[in-house]
Amino acid sequence: MKITALLVLKCHPIPDGSDPVILANATDVNHFGYFQRVTVKQFIVFVGRTVAKRTPPNQRHTVQHEEYKVHSYNRNGLCVVGFMDDHYPVRSAFSVLNQVIDEYQKKHGESWKTIQADTTSQWPYLNDALTKFQDPAEADKLLKIQRELDETKIILHKTIDSVLERGEKLDSLVEKSSDLSAASQVYLLPIKMHVIMKLS
Repeated sequence: MKITALLVLKCHPIPDGSDPVILANATDVNHFGYFQRVTVKQFIVFVGRTVAKRTPPNQRHTVQHEEYKVHSYNRNGLCVVGFMDDHYPVRSAFSVLNQVIDEYQKKHGESWKTIQADTTSQWPYLNDALTKFQDPAEADKLLKIQRELDETKIILHKTIDSVLERGEKLDSLVEKSSDLSAASQVYLLPIKMHVIMKLS
């Protein structure tokens, strides 16, 4: 999973027809050949501007281009565009865009509305976001929770498997346990059968 670029743009109303203005731009093209990098950066700017121009206010768009997806979110003329590979979860991608646009508005307020030309100065937050959000779980708290739950399930499954692999049967473990009364052992019989069926 890879984020190649994040751009923040000022979009003009669609009837206006003017190209969006780039307010901030962060790219990571190190996975391209050295002599390709300038061309790739130029292509990112071109596609980013084109997609932003065609994203209506308060809408989200995703455009497929080869093995990449270009995601855009236009919030009342302030638009964020992200270039992610095909494996980056869409929900996480839009979570990144939402966080970037929130941070931009928090930092710059409404001052972006008066900018008329592309900004060349770096916005440190965007570079940090490009690095941080390479892991989709950093952008998507629900995805992070799900991943933690999945890891827990794997650990629990391995623990039960390892007990059974040592030749210890679940029945004998229950019988030997000093934590369980005879009544509890009888009560656990259907649960044991359920566990055994799930593991088999």
